[in-house]
Amino acid sequence: MRQRKRKGAHELILAHPEYVVTDAHEHRGTWKNYFGNSNPIHIEVGTGKGRFVYGMAAAHPDINYIGIEIQESVLSIALDKLIEEPLPNLRLLHVDGSSLTNYFEDAEIDQVYLNFSDPWPKSRHAKRRLTSSTFLDVYKEILRPHGEIHFKTDNQGLFEYSLTSMNNYGMEFIQVWLDLHTSSFEGNIMTEYEEKFSSKGSRIYRIEAKF
Repeated sequence: MRQRKRKGAHELILAHPEYVVTDAHEHRGTWKNYFGNSNPIHIEVGTGKGRFVYGMAAAHPDINYIGIEIQESVLSIALDKLIEEPLPNLRLLHVDGSSLTNYFEDAEIDQVYLNFSDPWPKSRHAKRRLTSSTFLDVYKEILRPHGEIHFKTDNQGLFEYSLTSMNNYGMEFIQVWLDLHTSSFEGNIMTEYEEKFSSKGSRIYRIEAKF
Protein backbone atom coordinates (compact mmCIF):
# COMPACT_ATOMS: atom_id res chain seq x y z
CA MET A 1 0.00 0.00 0.00
CA ARG A 2 1.45 3.34 -1.03
CA GLN A 3 1.47 6.07 1.59
CA ARG A 4 -0.09 9.41 0.70
CA LYS A 5 2.65 11.87 -0.18
CA ARG A 6 3.78 13.87 2.82
CA LYS A 7 4.61 17.50 2.20
CA GLY A 8 8.19 18.34 3.12
CA ALA A 9 9.30 14.70 3.45
CA HIS A 10 12.11 15.06 0.92
CA GLU A 11 13.47 18.21 2.56
CA LEU A 12 13.26 16.64 6.03
CA ILE A 13 15.26 13.61 4.94
CA LEU A 14 17.95 15.75 3.31
CA ALA A 15 18.17 17.91 6.43
CA HIS A 16 19.14 14.95 8.64
CA PRO A 17 22.03 13.01 7.09
CA GLU A 18 23.08 12.07 10.63
CA TYR A 19 20.04 9.73 10.73
CA VAL A 20 19.24 9.05 7.06
CA VAL A 21 22.57 8.13 5.49
CA THR A 22 22.68 9.84 2.10
CA ASP A 23 26.13 8.53 1.10
CA ALA A 24 25.44 4.88 1.95
CA HIS A 25 27.41 3.57 -1.02
CA GLU A 26 30.55 5.13 0.46
CA HIS A 27 30.16 2.98 3.59
CA ARG A 28 29.94 -0.30 1.70
CA GLY A 29 32.22 -2.70 3.54
CA THR A 30 32.87 -0.28 6.42
CA TRP A 31 29.56 -0.08 8.29
CA LYS A 32 31.17 -1.27 11.52
CA ASN A 33 33.51 1.71 11.28
CA TYR A 34 30.53 3.96 10.65
CA PHE A 35 28.82 2.76 13.83
CA GLY A 36 32.13 2.83 15.70
CA ASN A 37 31.91 -0.73 17.02
CA SER A 38 32.04 -4.37 15.97
CA ASN A 39 28.46 -5.21 16.91
CA PRO A 40 26.29 -7.29 14.57
CA ILE A 41 24.36 -5.41 11.88
CA HIS A 42 20.70 -6.19 11.23
CA ILE A 43 18.67 -4.61 8.44
CA GLU A 44 14.94 -4.32 7.84
CA VAL A 45 13.97 -4.19 4.17
CA GLY A 46 10.78 -2.17 3.84
CA THR A 47 10.90 -0.46 7.21
CA GLY A 48 7.81 1.68 6.65
CA LYS A 49 7.09 4.08 9.49
CA GLY A 50 9.85 2.49 11.54
CA ARG A 51 8.01 1.18 14.59
CA PHE A 52 9.60 -2.26 14.38
CA VAL A 53 13.19 -1.27 13.67
CA TYR A 54 13.09 1.52 16.27
CA GLY A 55 11.70 -0.88 18.86
CA MET A 56 14.34 -3.47 18.09
CA ALA A 57 17.16 -0.92 18.30
CA ALA A 58 15.87 0.35 21.64
CA ALA A 59 15.55 -3.19 23.01
CA HIS A 60 18.94 -4.39 21.72
CA PRO A 61 21.58 -1.64 22.08
CA ASP A 62 24.32 -4.20 21.39
CA ILE A 63 23.10 -4.64 17.81
CA ASN A 64 23.28 -2.03 15.02
CA TYR A 65 20.12 -1.62 12.94
CA ILE A 66 19.54 -0.12 9.51
CA GLY A 67 16.01 0.53 8.28
CA ILE A 68 15.63 0.53 4.48
CA GLU A 69 12.65 2.18 2.80
CA ILE A 70 12.05 3.43 -0.75
CA GLN A 71 9.00 5.62 -0.01
CA GLU A 72 10.04 9.05 1.22
CA SER A 73 6.78 9.83 2.99
CA VAL A 74 6.82 6.80 5.29
CA LEU A 75 10.58 7.04 5.83
CA SER A 76 10.14 10.63 6.99
CA ILE A 77 7.70 9.39 9.65
CA ALA A 78 10.32 6.91 10.87
CA LEU A 79 12.77 9.80 10.90
CA ASP A 80 10.44 11.87 13.12
CA LYS A 81 10.83 9.34 15.94
CA LEU A 82 14.59 9.17 15.55
CA ILE A 83 14.88 12.96 15.68
CA GLU A 84 12.69 13.07 18.78
CA GLU A 85 14.51 10.26 20.57
CA PRO A 86 17.85 9.47 18.89
CA LEU A 87 19.35 6.00 19.10
CA PRO A 88 23.08 5.59 18.36
CA ASN A 89 22.56 2.09 16.93
CA LEU A 90 19.87 2.96 14.37
CA ARG A 91 20.19 4.56 10.95
CA LEU A 92 17.87 4.80 7.95
CA LEU A 93 18.49 4.45 4.22
CA HIS A 94 16.29 5.83 1.44
CA VAL A 95 17.20 3.19 -1.15
CA ASP A 96 15.64 0.36 -3.14
CA GLY A 97 15.78 -3.07 -1.49
CA SER A 98 16.76 -4.68 -4.79
CA SER A 99 20.04 -2.72 -4.89
CA LEU A 100 21.41 -3.69 -1.48
CA THR A 101 24.70 -4.96 -2.92
CA ASN A 102 25.49 -1.34 -3.81
CA TYR A 103 25.50 -0.47 -0.12
CA PHE A 104 26.67 -3.63 1.65
CA GLU A 105 29.70 -5.78 1.05
CA ASP A 106 29.59 -9.58 0.85
CA ALA A 107 28.88 -11.12 4.29
CA GLU A 108 28.61 -7.68 5.95
CA ILE A 109 25.11 -8.17 7.37
CA ASP A 110 24.14 -10.58 10.14
CA GLN A 111 20.36 -10.65 9.82
CA VAL A 112 17.55 -9.46 7.54
CA TYR A 113 13.98 -8.65 8.60
CA LEU A 114 11.07 -8.67 6.16
CA ASN A 115 7.86 -7.46 7.78
CA PHE A 116 4.45 -7.28 6.08
CA SER A 117 5.94 -6.87 2.62
CA ASP A 118 3.75 -6.12 -0.38
CA PRO A 119 2.35 -9.55 -1.41
CA TRP A 120 2.24 -8.69 -5.13
CA PRO A 121 -0.61 -11.23 -5.58
CA LYS A 122 -0.57 -11.43 -9.38
CA SER A 123 1.59 -14.23 -10.74
CA ARG A 124 3.31 -11.97 -13.25
CA HIS A 125 4.61 -9.86 -10.35
CA ALA A 126 6.10 -12.79 -8.40
CA LYS A 127 9.68 -11.60 -8.93
CA ARG A 128 8.83 -8.38 -7.06
CA ARG A 129 8.05 -10.27 -3.86
CA LEU A 130 10.78 -9.76 -1.28
CA THR A 131 11.07 -13.51 -0.76
CA SER A 132 11.47 -14.38 -4.45
CA SER A 133 14.69 -16.05 -5.55
CA THR A 134 15.77 -12.73 -7.08
CA PHE A 135 15.80 -11.09 -3.66
CA LEU A 136 17.11 -14.20 -1.89
CA ASP A 137 20.14 -13.98 -4.18
CA VAL A 138 20.76 -10.46 -2.88
CA TYR A 139 20.29 -11.37 0.79
CA LYS A 140 22.60 -14.36 0.49
CA GLU A 141 25.33 -12.19 -0.95
CA ILE A 142 25.27 -9.55 1.79
CA LEU A 143 24.58 -11.92 4.70
CA ARG A 144 27.34 -13.67 6.61
CA PRO A 145 27.48 -17.47 6.19
CA HIS A 146 24.36 -18.99 7.79
CA GLY A 147 22.90 -15.50 8.11
CA GLU A 148 19.20 -15.43 8.96
CA ILE A 149 16.02 -14.00 7.49
CA HIS A 150 13.13 -13.26 9.84
CA PHE A 151 9.84 -12.82 8.01
CA LYS A 152 6.34 -11.83 9.19
CA THR A 153 3.08 -11.42 7.29
CA ASP A 154 -0.67 -11.64 7.69
CA ASN A 155 -1.04 -12.76 4.06
CA GLN A 156 -1.45 -16.53 3.81
CA GLY A 157 -0.66 -16.57 0.10
CA LEU A 158 2.62 -14.71 0.59
CA PHE A 159 3.46 -16.92 3.57
CA GLU A 160 2.96 -20.11 1.54
CA TYR A 161 4.86 -18.65 -1.40
CA SER A 162 7.74 -17.67 0.90
CA LEU A 163 7.94 -21.13 2.44
CA THR A 164 8.14 -22.67 -1.02
CA SER A 165 10.61 -20.09 -2.33
CA MET A 166 12.97 -20.46 0.64
CA ASN A 167 12.71 -24.25 0.56
CA ASN A 168 13.43 -24.40 -3.17
CA TYR A 169 16.38 -22.09 -2.62
CA GLY A 170 17.84 -24.60 -0.16
CA MET A 171 17.38 -22.52 2.97
CA GLU A 172 17.10 -24.20 6.36
CA PHE A 173 14.04 -23.39 8.46
CA ILE A 174 14.86 -22.62 12.07
CA GLN A 175 11.23 -22.24 13.10
CA VAL A 176 7.85 -21.51 11.54
CA TRP A 177 4.86 -19.97 13.31
CA LEU A 178 1.35 -20.44 11.88
CA ASP A 179 -0.23 -18.14 14.48
CA LEU A 180 2.43 -16.02 16.14
CA HIS A 181 0.20 -14.19 18.61
CA THR A 182 -1.14 -17.39 20.17
CA SER A 183 2.34 -18.91 20.47
CA SER A 184 4.88 -18.73 23.29
CA PHE A 185 7.21 -16.52 21.25
CA GLU A 186 8.74 -13.82 23.45
CA GLY A 187 10.05 -10.40 22.53
CA ASN A 188 7.81 -9.77 19.55
CA ILE A 189 7.80 -6.13 18.47
CA MET A 190 4.82 -5.30 16.32
CA THR A 191 4.80 -3.17 13.21
CA GLU A 192 1.99 -0.72 12.54
CA TYR A 193 0.42 -3.16 10.09
CA GLU A 194 0.77 -6.06 12.51
CA GLU A 195 -1.13 -4.21 15.22
CA LYS A 196 -3.84 -3.22 12.74
CA PHE A 197 -4.30 -6.67 11.24
CA SER A 198 -4.07 -8.62 14.49
CA SER A 199 -6.64 -6.34 16.15
CA LYS A 200 -9.04 -7.41 13.39
CA GLY A 201 -8.40 -11.07 14.14
CA SER A 202 -5.96 -11.78 11.33
CA ARG A 203 -3.48 -14.58 11.89
CA ILE A 204 0.18 -13.52 11.89
CA TYR A 205 2.64 -15.89 10.24
CA ARG A 206 6.37 -15.87 10.98
CA ILE A 207 9.41 -17.63 9.53
CA GLU A 208 13.00 -17.82 10.72
CA ALA A 209 15.30 -19.33 8.09
CA LYS A 210 19.00 -19.32 7.27
CA PHE A 211 21.19 -19.91 4.24
